[in-house]
Parts: sequence; C-alpha cells; structure tokens
Amino acid sequence: MSVFHELKLKALDGQELPLAPLKGKVVLVVNVASKCGLTPQYAALETLYQKYKDQGFSVLGLPCNQFAGQEPGTQEEIQTFCSLNYGVTFPLGDKLEVNGPHRHRLYQMLAGEGAEFPGDITWNFEKFLVGKDGRVLARFSPSTAPDDAKVVSAIEKALP
Repeated sequence: MSVFHELKLKALDGQELPLAPLKGKVVLVVNVASKCGLTPQYAALETLYQKYKDQGFSVLGLPCNQFAGQEPGTQEEIQTFCSLNYGVTFPLGDKLEVNGPHRHRLYQMLAGEGAEFPGDITWNFEKFLVGKDGRVLARFSPSTAPDDAKVVSAIEKALP
C-alpha cells in the first residue's frame, strides 16, 4: 500500500478518516479555507466531485488556518459553512498544518523533501492530484480553478 493510503486523518465530525478506502480512486487533495477570496472554489470542487465520483474520483478538502487566519472556525462551523453555502458533500478533514515544523504527514508526502512536487504550500486552495496508486500526479496553484481545463484534463487522464 502507498504512503498516501496508509494515512489516517480525522474528519470534521471527529470520526477517523482513513485514506485506505481511496485506494483505486483518483483524489484531488485541497487545503481549504472559509474566509478566503478563493473560497468560492468550493462550488467548482463540489461540481467536479459530483461529475466524476461514480467513475472513481474524490475530492478531499483539508481546512487550514495557516494563511492569514482565513479558517478560524471550529469543525462544526466549517462543516455548516461548507454545507449551507456550497452544498459540499465530498470528505472534509479536520484542520491541519500544511507548512512549517508541524506540517502534517500527508503534506510531507505531497510537498516535502523528496516529493514529486516539493515546496511549501503557497496559499489556500492549492491542489494535488493523487492517482489510484497513491502517487502524486500533478500540483495546481491556488489560482488555478478546480474546473480549469488543465485540472479536468489531468483528472480525466487519471481515471480510466
């Protein structure tokens, strides 16, 4: 099993969120925030999820408060915000750190030393496309919309 699929996160509701069930799926991992200029990307992320979920695709939203304090809410507040404002149904993890000395193990794998696409996360809504085998296939900047042709093309290429 890949390092990606061995990881266990916490969901916003406090339950375990193991990544093992995502083995064999293509996953778009996104560090998200509720009070960011890019927050409307939640809508496009949900649209992508709905369009491709039956073909083996998932979005994994991971709240992060490391960029200008733009995710200050509690788990419950984040869940409510995402559901009410954007109808989010894809998995959301608990807040975690994506940079610095307390960088979560997932982000060490995605962007740390020795990663396929290394380097600090630059802002909220940076995206990593993880293949069915747990390898990171692509990295997209925060300003690249989830429904950008480059993202959609990468997802479609990884799905068959």
